[in-house]
Amino acid sequence: MRILISGASIAGPVLAYWLTRHGFSVTVVERAAALRRTGGHAIDLFRPAMDITEKMGVLRDAEEWATGARRLSLHREGRKKPVRVDLAKIFSATSDRHLEIMRDDLSEIYYDATRDDVEYVFNDSITAISPDGEVRFESAAPRRFGLVVGADGLHSNVRRLTFGDESRFGSFIGAYLGVLTLPAAYALDGELHIHVGVGRTAGIFGARHLDDARALFLFRSEHELDCHHRDVSRQKELLRGAFAGLHPDVDRWLAELDRTPAFYFDSITQLRMDTWSRGRVTLVGDAGYCPGPAVGGGTTLAIVGAYILARELARAGGDHERAFPAYERAMAAHVRGSREVARSAAKTLVPTSRLGVWGLAQGTRLISALPPGPSRALVRLTTKSARLYDAMTLDDHQPSLTAASPAAEGRRL
Repeated sequence: MRILISGASIAGPVLAYWLTRHGFSVTVVERAAALRRTGGHAIDLFRPAMDITEKMGVLRDAEEWATGARRLSLHREGRKKPVRVDLAKIFSATSDRHLEIMRDDLSEIYYDATRDDVEYVFNDSITAISPDGEVRFESAAPRRFGLVVGADGLHSNVRRLTFGDESRFGSFIGAYLGVLTLPAAYALDGELHIHVGVGRTAGIFGARHLDDARALFLFRSEHELDCHHRDVSRQKELLRGAFAGLHPDVDRWLAELDRTPAFYFDSITQLRMDTWSRGRVTLVGDAGYCPGPAVGGGTTLAIVGAYILARELARAGGDHERAFPAYERAMAAHVRGSREVARSAAKTLVPTSRLGVWGLAQGTRLISALPPGPSRALVRLTTKSARLYDAMTLDDHQPSLTAASPAAEGRRL
C-alpha cells in the first residue's frame, strides 16, 4: 500500500519515517519548492517528542542544533530595570525532558532521516481527492493511493478538500502571532529579551548557530481582525499599530519590517473537529487539531500524533476503517488537554491586566530563584503544560507485519 502525505514540515516526515518502518510505501508532496530554511521561531520538544526523536535515531542531531538559550531578560512596560533569570532552570522545571530548537532545523533533521526511503515531491499541491484514492495535483499527473494524510498545517489544503472551509472548524482564542527575521546584531547570543505590556508581548532571540535574529510578537484582540492570512502588507500594518510605543527596542525591531527576508503572521486559532478522518483521508498535527500556534505545544502534539497514526495503521494491517478510529481515540485526551493548555498559556504570555504583567515577571523570577526541586513543584502546580506533556505515554509495542497484510504488500511496491 502506498500512502500520500501532504506537508513536509514536522508531522509529515515523522509520519513518513514510522510508516516506512512498518512496511508501507510513502510519498510526501510539499507546496514549497524546497524545505524552508529562513524565518520561523523556536519550538519546544517535551518528553514524549524527545522520546520519539530518540527512537528515530536523530536526538543527538536535535541536541546539537538546540538554540542554546541560557538567559532571559524580561522588561515590564514602564519599568527601567528588567527581571533577569536563568532559562535552564525554567526549562528543567517545565518538563523532565525538554529541548528548544528552531522549527526549520527540526524539519530538516526529520527530512534527512527519511529522504532515502521516502519519495518527496516538492513544488506541487493536491487539487482533488476521489473516494477511491485517485489524487490530482497542480503539476504532476494523477496517481492512485491507498490512503491520504493531511500534514499541511493550520490552513490545510487536504482538510479543505475533504471537510470544507476552515471557518467551520477554527476557534479564535483572542491573540495574534508575528515573527520576523533581523540581522544577528539585534540579539545577544544565548539571551532572550522580552518586553511585556498589557495585551502585548514582544521578544527577540538568537541561536548559537544562526547568522540572524528572530523577533516574535504576540498581541491580544477581542475579535478576529479583517486580514487574510496571506495579506502581508495588512499584517505588517496591524503589527506596527499593536506595538507602537511599547519600548524603543521594539520600535527598532519593527523598523526592519519592510527589509526583513522572512515574515510570518497568523491568528492564534484552535481547530475543533468532531473527527479528523473521512473515508481514505485523515489529518495529523495542526491540520487536524492545532491547539494554537506558539502557545499550545503543537509541535509535540503533532509528533505524538504522527507516531500513533503510524502505529495504528500497522496494527490494523493498513485497514483505515479500523486504524483511523483507533488513532482518534488514542489522541482525543491529548488534543483536549492541549487546547486547555493553549488558552491558559495565551493568558499568561500576553497578560490582560497590569496585575497579570506583574505576576508574569514575579513568577518567572521566583521559579528561577528557587532550588530545582521547589521550582519544579511550583511550575507543576501553576501550569498545565508540564502536567499534560509529562503525562503523555507511548505504547512501545511494535506491531508485527505479516506477508499477507496490506502493509507488508507495500514493501513490494
